[in-house]
Amino acid sequence: MTTRIDIAQHERCEHCAIRHKAVCGALSDDELAALTRIARQRMVSTGQTILSDEEHAEFFANVVSGTIKLTKTLADGRQQIVGLQFPPDFLGRAYGPENSYFAEAASDVELCCFPKDAFERLLRDFPGLEHRLFEHTLSELDAAREWMLLLGRKTAEEKVASFLMMIAHRVPNIGCKHSDELNFVKFELPLTRADIADYLGLTIETVSRQFTRLRSQGVIEIANKREISVPDVDALANCADQDSSPLI
Repeated sequence: MTTRIDIAQHERCEHCAIRHKAVCGALSDDELAALTRIARQRMVSTGQTILSDEEHAEFFANVVSGTIKLTKTLADGRQQIVGLQFPPDFLGRAYGPENSYFAEAASDVELCCFPKDAFERLLRDFPGLEHRLFEHTLSELDAAREWMLLLGRKTAEEKVASFLMMIAHRVPNIGCKHSDELNFVKFELPLTRADIADYLGLTIETVSRQFTRLRSQGVIEIANKREISVPDVDALANCADQDSSPLI
């Protein structure tokens, strides 16, 4: 029997901005209807924990809007940011009994959540869904390898510029602003200076100096501590020592 909740969820799926980019984009209409029946929307406020490290996995999710910060904790309590997720990234590890990291909302986040057991049954029933999830996983692996190169070999300026390039490439998905001008992008930083330093393996002072340096070179404009404008993305890519293709 179709309920009002199912109908409302189906309507959200039909108009979802990430539908064709997320794992559900591989599904036929009938398969999407089956996924819709187990999907539920969830809003998470900035700073709230979404998943806890080594906690029993109960659900997976597509990121619909906002930014998620992934962290790992050492035995002595120290934390390290190991990744960021944006729309239409997939949150969680299928077929794993436990969560492998903490997931925290770096901004207000909207999730499309799927119960673990029900979603894994659909993976077995729908090869297209499993294949799309595999593609997403491989993309994350490629991105992790690229980030290892950045952390191990790039200079402080290149690291900060690469971080900004990553955000610039995800702008169409995270709801930031474009201009009609070619190569211009504007966005709000999803992390504090302290978090950026943690993510890049730098000190807060070094991150601040590199922001000031990029601004003095005209590569970026800073309206306040979090709002960044990039007049020429190619110039930023040059500072990052990379081409204009996405890093992650």
